[in-house]
Amino acid sequence: MSNPRPVGGRLISAAILFFGPLAVICILLILKRLVFGIGSVTALNGGYPWGLWIAFDLLVGTGFACGGWALAWTVYIFNKGKYHPLVRPALLASLFGYSLGGLSITIDMGRYWHLPYFYIPGQFNTNSVLFETAVCMTIYICVVTLEFAPVLLGYFGLKKWFNKLNKVMFFIIALGALLPMMHQSSMGSLMIAAGHKVHPVWQSYEILPVLSLLTAFIMGFSIVIFEGSLVRAGLAGKTPDERHLFTQLAKVTAVLIGLFLLVRFGELFYHDKLHYVVGFDKLNKFEAWMFWMEIWLMVLPLLTLFLGEKKSDSRWLFVSALSMLLGAALWRMNYSLIMYNPGNGYKYFPSAEELLISIGFVSIEICAYILIIRLFPVLPVLKEARTEKSEKMIAEKAAHSAKMSGDKA
Repeated sequence: MSNPRPVGGRLISAAILFFGPLAVICILLILKRLVFGIGSVTALNGGYPWGLWIAFDLLVGTGFACGGWALAWTVYIFNKGKYHPLVRPALLASLFGYSLGGLSITIDMGRYWHLPYFYIPGQFNTNSVLFETAVCMTIYICVVTLEFAPVLLGYFGLKKWFNKLNKVMFFIIALGALLPMMHQSSMGSLMIAAGHKVHPVWQSYEILPVLSLLTAFIMGFSIVIFEGSLVRAGLAGKTPDERHLFTQLAKVTAVLIGLFLLVRFGELFYHDKLHYVVGFDKLNKFEAWMFWMEIWLMVLPLLTLFLGEKKSDSRWLFVSALSMLLGAALWRMNYSLIMYNPGNGYKYFPSAEELLISIGFVSIEICAYILIIRLFPVLPVLKEARTEKSEKMIAEKAAHSAKMSGDKA
């Protein structure tokens, strides 16, 4: 296995042709929102000051973007160097996820032109959980950019800047490992202020930040397995087989899920809330189903520890990672939006424009990810794959030269 190299291939692929138009629609709708106001594209109201853009794009989106952070802890804090080949693609996904999460906050602000006040000393609202979250996210986006910068600096031959950055990289990595611990837990603290408006099964004044942090780790490791499985399937024969690494990460994630379930059920038992999810009475039937859907989506991957050889099967790893992602994402969607009820008859369902913008964010990330791994050294590429590619190019050139010689003759 060689060092990371550009994957190569056609830039305009089927995936780009599919997701590209969705990304363009997203950009056009964002322009519409900025010109005509937030009410022109959303179904938000006085009872629901935020909706899909915060619950999904921010809370779930940044959770999916925790792959780089989770691997930073694994590789640099716990010194597990064997996972280092997974770091670059995870950092790239983290950079996109957090950047788009920050963009979703910007377009969700009613008066977005007041955003610069956030960065002016004297205007800080240090009493707000949102302030701490915004500060940490802003700094972390800069940190992830610096962590990924060696990819670009090395590619363009800027050795001077590459060496300077490497001298302080230990500090940048340490900061990158710390900051998500703060803002990911704060995203749980955010809904404590909602009080009784959040259903009791999801409202917890003591452990909501802890559960939010645990889901961040779960989603971080899961997304590495999920994306790695997709890349492996899409670039068959070009990238090394990393299933053994994914299997180990799945085991780590299974332990985290077990801890999450222990804390989750322990809180329900301690505060006498189990009757909400056990009885399936008419008043709490929907809530009970949503709760058990979360649980089963997270429990399914635990079976990987008892399936023998199947735990290393690519398809099972992919399904397990997807299940873990969906379970953790559903928990975040539930506590922040689905199980939030402001009362007074307020109802909310995302408008078509809201849905298209959220889908567009995902499309932008997919298109940018594909283009960057094709152009820049992000993924490790097998020497055999590069040799075959070189031999194919030489054969094509020889055939072309032979054809030209024949035509002249």
